[in-house]
Amino acid sequence: YTSADAEQDDELESSAFSISADPEQMAPKHKIRIKLRSYWVPLIEDSCKQIMEAVRTTNAKTMGPVPLPTKKRVYCVLKSPHVNKDARFHFEIRTHQRLIDILYPTAQTIDSLMH
Repeated sequence: YTSADAEQDDELESSAFSISADPEQMAPKHKIRIKLRSYWVPLIEDSCKQIMEAVRTTNAKTMGPVPLPTKKRVYCVLKSPHVNKDARFHFEIRTHQRLIDILYPTAQTIDSLMH
């Protein structure tokens, strides 16, 4: 093992651990995450459109709307108030969800979202 080998090892280590990242690809320091929930799909879609339009006017970057899994909650209710335990109604509530990330928000972006 010579000094030339040691220099080559140092060069390899420094090149292996020096990762240059483009500022555009790095994670933003500030972001706004909006999670929307609704029982009615047209309402949540309309809300997503309004948010996206408000953000586009201020030139902020967005990711989404990302549809998240719909949660289904089932309620079982007896049909009869007294007997017939076998007769039941099943009701369900579906909760639809969307996720919107706003990257690099400005003060104008926040103001447009508040109005």
